[in-house]
Amino acid sequence: MRPASVLGRLAVPAGVLAAVAGAFAYVGTVDPNRPGHYPVCPLLHFTGLYCPGCGGLRSAHAFVHGDLLAALHDNALATVGYPLFALVWALWALAAVRGRPLRFVPSSAQLWCVGVVAAVFTVVRNLPFGGWFHP
Repeated sequence: MRPASVLGRLAVPAGVLAAVAGAFAYVGTVDPNRPGHYPVCPLLHFTGLYCPGCGGLRSAHAFVHGDLLAALHDNALATVGYPLFALVWALWALAAVRGRPLRFVPSSAQLWCVGVVAAVFTVVRNLPFGGWFHP
């Protein structure tokens, strides 16, 4: 068996990057602030409560246009997630170039921390004093 080429090892990370870039390009072009282009969040529609993802499309649109303050306002959790995704993708691509799999097995404590942050973000954005976090 011959070892896979660098381009072959980068195929999947490159495909993921192309999909994410395409999604960001679409959201950057088709403004989610204008009604009729995207579906309404079912949780918000039926309960009036903001889920952790509410405002994510508006956040991505603002992020693409370089308006970081608006992106943070629309969905702070997603806005923090964009550079984290970029970092993880870069580590994944570097590992692929080196011919090694990216090994990240989060501990229970790390998973709990992510869950707690998402839960606290969701609760705070639905309380009266969390109005800045409303999309």
